[in-house]
Amino acid sequence: MVEWSEWAGMITRWAHIFAGILWIGQTWYFTWLDLQFEDHEANPGGRVWMVHSGGFYLVDKIKVPSPMPRTLHWFRWEALMTFITGVILLYLVYFSGGLMVDVAGNEMSPGAGLGLAAAAMVLGWLVYDLLWISPLEKFPRAGAAICYVLMVGLAWFLAQRVSGRAAFLLVAAVLGAIMVNNVWARIIPAQRAMIADRIAGREPDPRLAERAKGRSKHNTFIIMPVLFLMISNHFPTATYGVENNWAVFAVVTLLSWALVPILRRR
Repeated sequence: MVEWSEWAGMITRWAHIFAGILWIGQTWYFTWLDLQFEDHEANPGGRVWMVHSGGFYLVDKIKVPSPMPRTLHWFRWEALMTFITGVILLYLVYFSGGLMVDVAGNEMSPGAGLGLAAAAMVLGWLVYDLLWISPLEKFPRAGAAICYVLMVGLAWFLAQRVSGRAAFLLVAAVLGAIMVNNVWARIIPAQRAMIADRIAGREPDPRLAERAKGRSKHNTFIIMPVLFLMISNHFPTATYGVENNWAVFAVVTLLSWALVPILRRR
């Protein structure tokens, strides 16, 4: 007889994957759309024509509408649901499932595992956010290089303390926490501030739009190593199971980041 925990894990994983598809798909779509608006030769007049499922669509981009439309569609709950179901999965599979072990193979208590994960996610977000609200924000290439070093350093640090499998999933949890906080702590508040300015008759601060779009672009890069870390569970001998698993993570992340600018234009 199948235990309830197996059903809970399966349904939660199902919901996690579906919510993630909705969230990341929307993020990549709007990033692609912004690039299309920059191509004035292919899309004259600042409008993009598209065809899908037998229908034709014309998309126009403006800074902030005036007056504000009665219905404004937001894209935010998919990010929150992806994160919540991911945290539930971590608990069901690792913390209560006996897969959270140290490098010596000793099982960690649920409390110790939760504490390590929570500390890593909170510190990861704080370090990342402080980095990108600093003057380094004006130098994105340098910021990306620093973030890359910090990510690889985190993978190395965790791999010295827990099993490779757990280390990879904890790194994914940290990156996922950064992504969802980008949406809820930076992108959504910026959008709300722009709307409030327009309603009050003020000209919205263009820096808010730039910062929000910057965080959205970050998410298109961050998701690449996150997906690799997630599927690594199915390929242990090539990923987390090797001696220097953090180095595998470093190489794959670098290669996947090189692909992002190409994929975003397709």
